[in-house]
Amino acid sequence: MYQPLSLLDRWIQENNELVNKCKQERGRDSSNQDSNQTHLRCCSSEFHKLLRKIQGIPPTADREQLELAVAYNACVCSVAQSQFSEAELLLTQATERVKEMAGGDPGTSDSLILWRFALRSVENKALHPWVLNLLCLQWAIWLATCQLKTIQEFQELSSLCDVLCGGVGNGSRNNTGGIPLLVMDPMRLTELLQICTSITQGAESLSEGWSSEALFSLQAASILPAPRDLVAYTHFLSGCCLTHMSRPQMALQCYKQALETDSCCVSALYQSLLIYKQLGNTQAEIQALRLLYSTLMLPSAIEPALAETHLLSPSLLLSSQSLRSLLSVPSVLSVLHSLALKCVLYGRVSEGVEHFLDLLATIHSEDQHVHGEVPSLPKLPELYLEASAALLMARRSADCMVLCSEVINKTLELLPEKVVLEEPEESSGDVSVEGDSKLEMLLWAAAAYLLQGHCYSQLKDWKQAVTQYTRCINLLIRVRFTKRCSTQIHIPSADMDVKGGKDVYILQRLKGLSLAGRGISFSQIDQLKNALRDLQLSLQAIPECEGAGLWCGEVLWKLGRSQEAAACWERTWSLTTKPLTESLPVYLQESQSGPLLDSTELRHRVQELGRT
Repeated sequence: MYQPLSLLDRWIQENNELVNKCKQERGRDSSNQDSNQTHLRCCSSEFHKLLRKIQGIPPTADREQLELAVAYNACVCSVAQSQFSEAELLLTQATERVKEMAGGDPGTSDSLILWRFALRSVENKALHPWVLNLLCLQWAIWLATCQLKTIQEFQELSSLCDVLCGGVGNGSRNNTGGIPLLVMDPMRLTELLQICTSITQGAESLSEGWSSEALFSLQAASILPAPRDLVAYTHFLSGCCLTHMSRPQMALQCYKQALETDSCCVSALYQSLLIYKQLGNTQAEIQALRLLYSTLMLPSAIEPALAETHLLSPSLLLSSQSLRSLLSVPSVLSVLHSLALKCVLYGRVSEGVEHFLDLLATIHSEDQHVHGEVPSLPKLPELYLEASAALLMARRSADCMVLCSEVINKTLELLPEKVVLEEPEESSGDVSVEGDSKLEMLLWAAAAYLLQGHCYSQLKDWKQAVTQYTRCINLLIRVRFTKRCSTQIHIPSADMDVKGGKDVYILQRLKGLSLAGRGISFSQIDQLKNALRDLQLSLQAIPECEGAGLWCGEVLWKLGRSQEAAACWERTWSLTTKPLTESLPVYLQESQSGPLLDSTELRHRVQELGRT
């Protein structure tokens, strides 16, 4: 004979159907975030409706287990949507019901005391594991809202995992009656909370300067049962601790371990390349940059698979600002730019050129706003100039000139007739700039003409080279000082942060390089007096310019002033030749594209002169 279901059984059945529906729908298309959120809101609403029905009658022991299970499911849905106030209210209502059944009153509203009272009230009773399940969610809320001090004070959390291993109230059972199902296994949740708490506490300790203490707890956390992505975080943070403790080689081992655990741990890659840079291992740094760029291009680097395997994702629980700061990496475009620049500066010019062209192509792709969203990148004209300089080094003169023409065409009509700079006072190195953006555009156009001059020099078209260098110089002389400018004017160094000071340094550098280029070009068409004038002016602007120094001596030699030529060469050789450097824009480095002089032959001349 058919026996109708009791009210309790009907509610258990309704809860279990909701749980199964929630799991099935979520598993169907885990990659669709919008669909998941819509489904989650729907499930949350249904669990809340069921909970209100159960709370409509006085609690009994058997119904209270169901009520706490449904409260757990509704609370998980609220936390998963970051609705922490709503979740806290559900937990408060649940502990009130436990207090009502226990018949006691803790006499306070303090959450820690209320939870301890609730745990004592149900100790050795059937409700105990269900209260522990809810305590897991309270832990999750504390962690998601960065209440680490509260977590540390509540010692009862440390024993949660051991107790829950008994499996009572375990949501992994797929029965349809008897025990209400849960949308998330409390034991799995507790394991997730344990490692996420260790990671967050480690990051906070590290930010406060407690590196050795953080290292100890992170190493202990690395053996906890957890997804490999989170275990990789423990190795990564251990590496950060060792970096702060000035142990770079040991830090590299931790970063390597993080990558072996999870090949998409981009933070470990980024920190590794910073150490390689610190150690001066340029080739390893370039390799790390290349790998970081490739990894950032993977879809998993943007949408971690881990976030979809739990209803409460690790990203929700790992919300500490200190941790976010440690895990942050540059944008993919910034990494590509760094890779291109490193390759150009350290002997991989062809590879660097391709990276620069990829970078420009990406910026000009369908997403027109991509460059504006990456503040760490240079402005677009500067990127063009850097790519042009790389093309020049690769002896691709025609391509270099095309990019330079783009810069000139975009800026030429906007250039002012003059730009006024105020000379710095004696007590200050600051330079006041009138029309700052106009000066910037003028310098870009001048740099483009300079590079075009180098291109014609590379092609041995000396007359065209003179023309382009002259155009560069003519732009630069539009910059005027409010007082009479003398050669003693303070020229700030390249690494100064003062905006005006840096621009004046670039201005001086452009003058020196363009005068050197024009002087060398004049020497090739036997206009020796013009050549000597420009080369000497170039050395006034940039005394360390090796090309100007050697060619100035060569022109003096051709003019029969051999003693002066020898002195000029000796002075140039006494200067330390600086390699390409990152402190100076690549388009302002001294060009090696023009005619070169054989220093061995020049030294032989000096020796012969000394014998006479």
